[in-house]
Amino acid sequence: MATKDIVYIALFAALMAVLAVFPPLTIPALGVPITAQSMGVMLAGGILGARRGALAMVLFLVLVAIGLPLLSGGRGGIGVFAGPTAGFLFGWIVAAYVIGRLTERFWHGLGFVGAFLISVFGGIVVLYAIGIPVVAAIADIPLWTALSGSAAFIPGDLVKAGFAAVVIATVKRSYPLIPSRAGRA
Repeated sequence: MATKDIVYIALFAALMAVLAVFPPLTIPALGVPITAQSMGVMLAGGILGARRGALAMVLFLVLVAIGLPLLSGGRGGIGVFAGPTAGFLFGWIVAAYVIGRLTERFWHGLGFVGAFLISVFGGIVVLYAIGIPVVAAIADIPLWTALSGSAAFIPGDLVKAGFAAVVIATVKRSYPLIPSRAGRA
């Protein structure tokens, strides 16, 4: 792995920490906060690509696991991986990979609409598919209840996907980081 790749991975792990500064909005029935950090997942995959985006999420979660309070609301430590957000946290790795893989696959024709659809698929569909069953299991609620309760998060996640798509399309035009990887997709 090139030094430049390591720097990008560390930079996006740091971006995830910065996004934690925005105060979370917690829906009491679920105990899962609405945070800006899910946008960081979309950005990592869409700007860095599959491998580097997923590794940025792994690095970030390792830092959280060792106790750094990098999650929204100042949370950190190994205990967060046993709470209702655990599925979403682990899902960040998969979501960044999926977003990155799709971005690499469609890189040459990628614009705002494509970046938005990729961000929605990876950052909402894939992430929810991993996170919601874990919420249901840990909170000991029916899957349908967790799924319907998570509907409150969708409008905010669509806005985050829109912001991410603007940034991804802009970075693609001005300072593309993926083209060398797009040919291999």
